Amino acid sequence: MATATKSGWLVGLLVAILATSAIAGLAAERSCWDSYVTTDSTLPVEVQDMVLEALVGPEGEYAAYATYAAIIETYGDVNPFTNIMKSEAQHIEALTTILDSYGIPYPEENPYLGAVDVPKSLAAAAQAGVDAEIANVDLYERQLKAVADYPDILSVFINLQSASQNQHLPAFERALARYI
Repeated sequence: MATATKSGWLVGLLVAILATSAIAGLAAERSCWDSYVTTDSTLPVEVQDMVLEALVGPEGEYAAYATYAAIIETYGDVNPFTNIMKSEAQHIEALTTILDSYGIPYPEENPYLGAVDVPKSLAAAAQAGVDAEIANVDLYERQLKAVADYPDILSVFINLQSASQNQHLPAFERALARYI
């Protein structure tokens, strides 16, 4: 039984890695957010890039939302996916509000919807959630210094990072323990 559990867990981990790779490939394929950076905004191009990456990048909020939506479509309304997907919608709204306030265009349609490979089990899905939230925390950590001169953006980034680290990640870790 222990070998079957380890084997199932390894398969789930592999599926989670492949799903993350598929998202990264989609982001690279579409060159994500580069075409949305504008010189018409008062926000420097480097800071625009940070906000757009948080929304559209492979570790960003659109990707997370699409991943959880695909999991829910496959496995039904299961927590923590249902609750966290709702949070991701609020994260998207926070970022699009910033982009709107600075006059920066962005893709209004989530480019990841329908393009995410669904993990083969709820355990693999929970592992994908763990991996996605860790990547999201790291994304914001890399960006905090670059947006430090913009208190509105800094505040949103800190709040989104905190939600990923202190709420979403522990919820997926508990789900993973439950499913393996």
